[in-house]
Amino acid sequence: EVQLVESGGGLVQPGGSLRLSCAASGFTFSTFHMNWVRRAPGKDVEWVANIADEGGIINYADSVRGRFTISRDNAKSTLYLQMNSLKTEDTAMYYCTRSPWYKVESRGTQVTVSS
Repeated sequence: EVQLVESGGGLVQPGGSLRLSCAASGFTFSTFHMNWVRRAPGKDVEWVANIADEGGIINYADSVRGRFTISRDNAKSTLYLQMNSLKTEDTAMYYCTRSPWYKVESRGTQVTVSS
């Protein structure tokens, strides 16, 4: 059974940082490209970033480029998202996904950016 379990979310002030983790099991993590996506209240799922199976190719949405860093540890079957310089518009539920990027298979972790 595929399991993706996100953690690390929370309440942070604008300009702050958070590091999200996604623990994967039930599939061969090291052979999958992985994504972070988010869903803000009342909005569609938005793609945030992706990383190739070996980590050699990384892409970011324009809205987060320069502030967020995606990474992975295949030995630990874990995906990460370092989020710096957070803005109120980053408030959303964050999910890690496989392919297709919009297919959410997990519960997510809530990130709230507010003063």
